[in-house]
Amino acid sequence: MNRAPLVLLYLNVLIIATCGLVYELLAGTLASYLLGDSVTQFSLVIGIYLSAMGVGAWLSGFVVNRVARCFIEVELCVALLGGLSAPLLFATFAWAGVFRLVLYGLVFAIGTLVGLELPLLMRLLKEQLDFEDLVSRVLTFDYIGALLASLLFPMFLVPHLGLVRTSLLCGLINAAVGLWGTYLLRPLLVHRVLAGLRGRACLVIGILAIAFIKADTLTMLAEERVLGDPIIHAESTMYQRIVLTRNAKGFQLYLNGHLQFNSVDEYRYHEALVHPVLAPMKLPRHVLVLGGGDGLAVREILKYPTIESVTLVDIDPGMTSLADRFSPLMELSQNSLRDPRVTVINEDAFVWTGTASEKKFDAAIIDFPDPGSFAIGKLYTKRFYSMLRQRLTSDARISVQCTSPLVAPKSYWCIVGTMESAGFHVRPYHAPVPSFGEWGFVLASTSPMETTMQLSPEVAGSLRYLTDEIINNLFDLPPDLKWIPADINQLNNQALVHYYDQEWGSWR
Repeated sequence: MNRAPLVLLYLNVLIIATCGLVYELLAGTLASYLLGDSVTQFSLVIGIYLSAMGVGAWLSGFVVNRVARCFIEVELCVALLGGLSAPLLFATFAWAGVFRLVLYGLVFAIGTLVGLELPLLMRLLKEQLDFEDLVSRVLTFDYIGALLASLLFPMFLVPHLGLVRTSLLCGLINAAVGLWGTYLLRPLLVHRVLAGLRGRACLVIGILAIAFIKADTLTMLAEERVLGDPIIHAESTMYQRIVLTRNAKGFQLYLNGHLQFNSVDEYRYHEALVHPVLAPMKLPRHVLVLGGGDGLAVREILKYPTIESVTLVDIDPGMTSLADRFSPLMELSQNSLRDPRVTVINEDAFVWTGTASEKKFDAAIIDFPDPGSFAIGKLYTKRFYSMLRQRLTSDARISVQCTSPLVAPKSYWCIVGTMESAGFHVRPYHAPVPSFGEWGFVLASTSPMETTMQLSPEVAGSLRYLTDEIINNLFDLPPDLKWIPADINQLNNQALVHYYDQEWGSWR
């Protein structure tokens, strides 16, 4: 082989490593989206994939003859299995036992094949380089490929292509490498097998290309099977997968496969989140909303005539723009994000809260997703609540949604205790929301709070759920929701994420 094929083979190493890690990241992401328990799922996927690569490396020792042909065959198998991995996982999720079998089976199979490829490729290169140069160069390109995958996956592939098209694109690249290999390694291949190898490569490319074109249809069919209702809108942003479904009674919003609200009963949740904070305040003027990019909490805030400004901080511009352009959501939120008093800021709430500012808020409504990952868990830490105190007035009030105290009691009381450790006076409360069950909140203040509340007449007349009697009864916790000990959620340990994974994982 001359120098040009040698360089091209190094490029093959780069592609193999990049696509292999992308398949691993896809499997871990889908497992955490669909099964929850992100820490456990990613740990299992990484462990199985790496051990399978070791199995593949061991199996390569049994390939004695026809190394070039075996390399191309393995490359085509990786292309087909890896490319179709995301559609297969989506399609089988409705059957829990089958899904786990397919998930771990695919991860093991792809890891074995990738582990088989690199030793075979090194054997193809061994006569071109000294052993020391061969190992160092191949491993260098292998690690560069891993870096490329770790950067491209979250920053470009998933936000712009989605999970299904990402896997299919990587499959197409692997298949193209296989077809390319029939020309690159032609001197090492028996002439009669070339046509068969090229035919199989073209067949794999054709299957994956058709699937890539139909990816949106495949994704929507799979998500409808998982979510149970027809999808009326779906998009992938840099931060999450946003899906809206509709049934005979209303529509539902899902983020990364997790229900955020149902239009039929969301008013119960948002009234319980907002009004225990604002009702006791005489003149609420400046309110901060963290999360809540759907605009529904803002809708409730704007019912108070004294409000002068609402600052909404949500990391995802895709979510806040959807609330301002998707007609059913605009109607449900009463166009709240278009109100001139509302300012939308698309930044990480943790970073934004820690930024120095002279403006102080009379109240804060915290409507983050449940703490199912460390990225979200940091928004429930003592450090975050301590930073938030600096953005509030001396008599400000806060409400936080805190997951279900019935399903996840340690998670709930961890949040309550963490806020208390940050210097807040706290009052835990709950509300029944049919789509979620018994849901938990906490009311907090920088100063002691009164024990009874009364809604103003102009606000009470606009509410569908809360009355003076009901809003006070929210703070009466039944025996099965009473306090239990839980650790404080610190930035360096994130005990809350572990509690949440364990409690919701066992419930599911």
